Amino acid sequence: MVAVPSSLLSQLSPPRPSQTVYREECTQCFDTHDLPAGIDVCLSCFNGACPPEINGVASANAHGRLHYEKTGHAVVVNVQRRRKPQSAEAKKSKRDSQEPPVKKLAIREEPSEEEKYDFVTQVRLYSGGEGDRSQAQYVAVDEVDEKLNGLVAAVLSAMSSAQKSEVKAWEEEIVPCTHTRELVQPEPKKLEPSGLASCAYEGCGLTSNLWLCLVCGALGCGRQQYGGGGGNGHALQHTTDTGHAVAVKLGTIEPDGSADVYCYACDDARIDPHLAKHLGNFGIQVAEQKKTEKSMTELQVEHNLTFDFAMTGADGKELEPVFGPGLTGMKNLGNSCYMASSLQSLFSLPAFQDRYLMSFVAHPSTCTSSSPATCFECQMSKIADGLLSGRYSVPHVPESSDALAGSDVAGTSEEDNKPRVHFQEGVRPAMFKSLVGKDHPEFSTMRQQDAGEFLAHLLEYIRRASKQLGADEPTGIFGYAVEERLECTECHGVRYRSQKDEMLSLQVPVKERQTMEVESVPGEASASSEVTTTYENDKERKVEYEPVELTSCLEDYTHPIEIEYNCPACEKKVKAVKSTRFSTFPDLLLVNAARFQIDNWVPRKVDVPLVVPAENLDMSPYVGSGVQDGEHELPQDAAAAPAEPQFDPEAMNQLLGMGFPEIRAKRALLATGHNGAEVAMNWLFEHMEDPDIDAPLPASEAAAVVGAAGDEPTDDQISMVSEMGFTTAQARKALRETGCNMERAVEWLFSHPDDDGSESAPAPSAAAGSKDALPGSKDLPAKYRLKAFISHKGPSLHSGHYVAHVWTGQADQSGEGKGSWILFNDEKVVRADEGEQAAAKLMPLAYVYVFERIK
Repeated sequence: MVAVPSSLLSQLSPPRPSQTVYREECTQCFDTHDLPAGIDVCLSCFNGACPPEINGVASANAHGRLHYEKTGHAVVVNVQRRRKPQSAEAKKSKRDSQEPPVKKLAIREEPSEEEKYDFVTQVRLYSGGEGDRSQAQYVAVDEVDEKLNGLVAAVLSAMSSAQKSEVKAWEEEIVPCTHTRELVQPEPKKLEPSGLASCAYEGCGLTSNLWLCLVCGALGCGRQQYGGGGGNGHALQHTTDTGHAVAVKLGTIEPDGSADVYCYACDDARIDPHLAKHLGNFGIQVAEQKKTEKSMTELQVEHNLTFDFAMTGADGKELEPVFGPGLTGMKNLGNSCYMASSLQSLFSLPAFQDRYLMSFVAHPSTCTSSSPATCFECQMSKIADGLLSGRYSVPHVPESSDALAGSDVAGTSEEDNKPRVHFQEGVRPAMFKSLVGKDHPEFSTMRQQDAGEFLAHLLEYIRRASKQLGADEPTGIFGYAVEERLECTECHGVRYRSQKDEMLSLQVPVKERQTMEVESVPGEASASSEVTTTYENDKERKVEYEPVELTSCLEDYTHPIEIEYNCPACEKKVKAVKSTRFSTFPDLLLVNAARFQIDNWVPRKVDVPLVVPAENLDMSPYVGSGVQDGEHELPQDAAAAPAEPQFDPEAMNQLLGMGFPEIRAKRALLATGHNGAEVAMNWLFEHMEDPDIDAPLPASEAAAVVGAAGDEPTDDQISMVSEMGFTTAQARKALRETGCNMERAVEWLFSHPDDDGSESAPAPSAAAGSKDALPGSKDLPAKYRLKAFISHKGPSLHSGHYVAHVWTGQADQSGEGKGSWILFNDEKVVRADEGEQAAAKLMPLAYVYVFERIK
């Protein structure tokens, strides 16, 4: 008989409410408690790990033994989940059910886990091997006393990590704000029902999507994209005219006091804790109200559910599901498709595959983190193994034939006697998302996000984590440098400056075409007819957009522009010509296509067709020339041409991703004291018509910000930065350079990886740094072919749906190669089409492109 020694048993206690119990999935791989071997839950720290073996069934990695060897936690409970068999009556009931689809962001009421599943548990013990834990035996415990039974019961009843993620995924986080808590109303006045029937603004007359000002009782229509049924933004106009910020949507008020409340000052949904009192001021009794319109939450979910990428080919047949290494899908956690499409694109690249597959093998044994779930290296290598190993890329067979109508299968009904094709279940990247999004104002939420912004955030996260670990990081493959050339139109002096970057943001011109007719040459297929898209602007008309060539966007990006400039040679304000070209080219070129229009002060994404070459994109014509013979460089005059202040890269990426020009983004960040992208965005909306909105930054503003960088950091600030893996000298210099702003100091350090902190070290030459100082390569020609792209459907990048397409072929010297396009649509992985023609059909919705250089 095997029993747990009393010395070990006395150290065990049930999980506290604040502790996370990882009982459903291994923290270092995607093995789950549904697999035959189950999951071992440590009864000391409640880590979940795949066991060495259970009943002769071995796991692929045995992370449970590794956990014991590192921690000495010897007692675990193995948890296996098995679905209970369904009765014939239950199956028939399920077939006959006409349950409507989910319309609220809430967890659908379903039978509990205990009703659907049986849980098989067994306490296991690592015994012996004193002095060498790797030699310990992994044995079943026969003698289970009352305390052990209580511990097992506590593990099963505790909310697991997966359950916490699911609850968070389906609950929208809406909180009160200062404006709703401290709302002040004038004297009471009764509003007549007739005055609440339509928008009060002259000439409008809309009878739905109406918002009542909770300050004065004025009624206005909402913005179109927020109402779902049209709107002219008169409620927002009322806020602009009066400063009254809080409104409630009529038709969403329920007897329990809940309703859609929006704060235009915060530009977000809010809770009014005193809604009943505020409505009572207008004679509206909450208890008598009845919900007659869909809430904003319901509209959002319904809207997102309508965005689905076709899973059929041109011939109408279902696309072929594919399985194997590198062909693993990712289950949607709730608005997480932006993350899944980004990860699928990154892990299609050999640099990421090699780096993190090797780490999956080597890192766990040396990891010093208290829990693999909180270690970025563990979670990134877990993603690599999950997507690339092929172990989880297998057809998912529904538990009963009645489940075939669900999203796990493709094909026709059984009555048609046609074979059904099963999709895979996909891995759940919940731990990864929780870690990468932690404390981030956007990525920590369960709202849809911008895939381009997430990619920039993830690449920065990788650099930080790799630096702390002292490991190589693969993001250098995206690095390149641009050459900014400035020429005074009077003295013709020039100044060159090189700037590092890793994602090229290209403005896509938005040109409407009113006719639905597409002109083409008889007998020839028009390129525009392949990719022209429409957007339903209102019920009366549809807008069609002119296709735009990617090369045209590149020409606009590199085209010289005229600006005002304080010339240090002329010693006066002059006109100057500024141009931007490429100093070096990356191995992998990331392109973010920004297609936006401003509607009712809100940026709206429009589906302008972007015609992109799938192969042989030649970037050589856009290379910079550097200082030429006969050119004379302008003197470096600090007073006339102050150094540009440091800008928060994350805030800049967010603003550029929304379609704002770089100069406007910088001006907004300066004007708002570098308080983040959201504050800067609101400032831009209020100053769009300023005559100097596109003018160069005033020298006084730039000098003021740069001058602030001379502040002397405190010992505590230096210590806090040093704890992140930097030397004292580096920390001190970064804080001095950024005005002792901790966050900006860290960003400065990661953007200056070669700076050792020496105050005497000369600044990099703006004109021509050494070849090794700049990322990328100067070699020509610089030709690329398309490797992957992320597509989006929806009017906003914060709603709708993202998918990724990846080219599986290998290009030769000419850029040509055999292969196919694979579509990653969350957990669905299919062969999109054979051959190169697939790319031309899929380009219109692409938002982020990944080009690989042809060697």
